[in-house]
Amino acid sequence: MAITVRVTSSLQTLVGAKSVEGEGSTIGELLTDLDSRYPGFKDTISGDDGQLHRFINVYVNDEDIRYLQALDTPMNDGDTVSILPALAGGAR
Repeated sequence: MAITVRVTSSLQTLVGAKSVEGEGSTIGELLTDLDSRYPGFKDTISGDDGQLHRFINVYVNDEDIRYLQALDTPMNDGDTVSILPALAGGAR
């Protein structure tokens, strides 16, 4: 099952592209697959407990996985996953 994964510039340096292909039946499996292809990928977006950092947003077909099944969110062939850091701050 082929899943397209879009990443921002901070992860592009690790994977070498704006988007890559991955495999997995859940988000957790997809992230494990990406880590096997790009060592250090999971460490960049996850804590020691294996959970995503709170400032990392993951979307499956534009749906936030926090409101789905988090890392257990099921994947389907042809899905698009976007991994984005949360943005905050600004001028006063």
